[in-house]
Amino acid sequence: MSPASTGASTTVGAATSVPSPDSAGSRLTPGGPGYRRMSFALFLAGVATFALLYSTQALLPLISGEFGVTASDASWTVAAATGGLALFVLPMSALSERFGRRTVMTASLAVAVTLGLLVPFAPDLTTLVVLRAVQGAALAGLPASATAYLAEEVRPKALITAIGLFVAGNSVGGMSGRVITGWVAQEWGWRVAVGVIGALAVACAVAFRLLLPAPRHFVAGSLKPRVLAGTVRDHLSDPLLRRLYAIGALFMTVFGGVYTVIGYRLTEAPFGLPQGIVGSIFLVYLVGTVSASTAGRLVGRLGRRGALYAAGGTTAAGLLLSLADSLPLVLLGLVLITAGFFAGHAVASSAVSKTATHGRAQASALYQSAYYVGSSAGSTAGALAFHAGGWAGTVGVGLLAVLGVVAITVLGTRAARLATRGFPPCGKTA
Repeated sequence: MSPASTGASTTVGAATSVPSPDSAGSRLTPGGPGYRRMSFALFLAGVATFALLYSTQALLPLISGEFGVTASDASWTVAAATGGLALFVLPMSALSERFGRRTVMTASLAVAVTLGLLVPFAPDLTTLVVLRAVQGAALAGLPASATAYLAEEVRPKALITAIGLFVAGNSVGGMSGRVITGWVAQEWGWRVAVGVIGALAVACAVAFRLLLPAPRHFVAGSLKPRVLAGTVRDHLSDPLLRRLYAIGALFMTVFGGVYTVIGYRLTEAPFGLPQGIVGSIFLVYLVGTVSASTAGRLVGRLGRRGALYAAGGTTAAGLLLSLADSLPLVLLGLVLITAGFFAGHAVASSAVSKTATHGRAQASALYQSAYYVGSSAGSTAGALAFHAGGWAGTVGVGLLAVLGVVAITVLGTRAARLATRGFPPCGKTA
């Protein structure tokens, strides 16, 4: 198939190019053939990715107990996985430009689920952290490749909805992984719990490969380092993309910190909850599933910046509520934090895909890298703050991150106002 017939540019190294209008009719759209299979396949990929990536997060108190380590030490089982993903997401996106999105996603899941079956046998914390880091690196082939696949195969008007469904899969994976591990670990220990998640991820990976439609608009790009470096430089020189990357990182700093530490808080006084109940707390991820999948409507009503303000405000309100020593108020706070985070993430990640005019895999990879750097930073900073100042310390870290989101969005708002008044633009507006 020629480049013209695929609707993609022949520009080398920019495989995720803007399609021509002629290709619009062959793209997937809600209600059309293949869209449901595609959505469900990527939903399952999101489930497997987040279930594996955060499989130890709800189990940190048990891991601390078995290995005799502090919360900040045990948190490295989460930070190593997200850090590995952050480091390798850009190289993996380059491989997807050359070998195809579906191929890279399939290979990544295959390696990650294999490691997931080995993690329960780690003899010590160091081995566990190393295995988790390699697993995170393997999972790096999923996020950027998935959003690039959607940008190429789905009609532009349906893109934010499609990405929202993928993010919803992330939330379901994160929720199911934590809930399942919580109850299984209560009866049989954290090793069996992590093994169960590995088996679940294997099933999701097989179904993903069987269901995902073959790409119709992908054009292979170049693996030359010079071409990749030029594409990355283009994206990092775009003020709007830089702001979106920072917003993703800051939202994830909040989320990573809160959910890394919440298990310790709820198992200690004044709550003293058992491990199974603590795992069930993660059912609030269902709120994230809803907020991510409805992010398109939120943007339609408030605009992109308005949606980001709303997401930040909701997250901040949840952080403040979680300070109470009342379990219902803490749960309400977690609901608001989760809703605000997933809405903000869906808005920012879809904006990256729509903003990039070439090399969308690299644009998405940079966002994912910043996002998971934020997760690693949040996990570590949140645990250290909890060790130093209790839950109030973790909340303080989260509020600083939300303040950063608001400040960056204000800069975008100001740039937009200057542009409407005829001032020379400093770049695109968020």
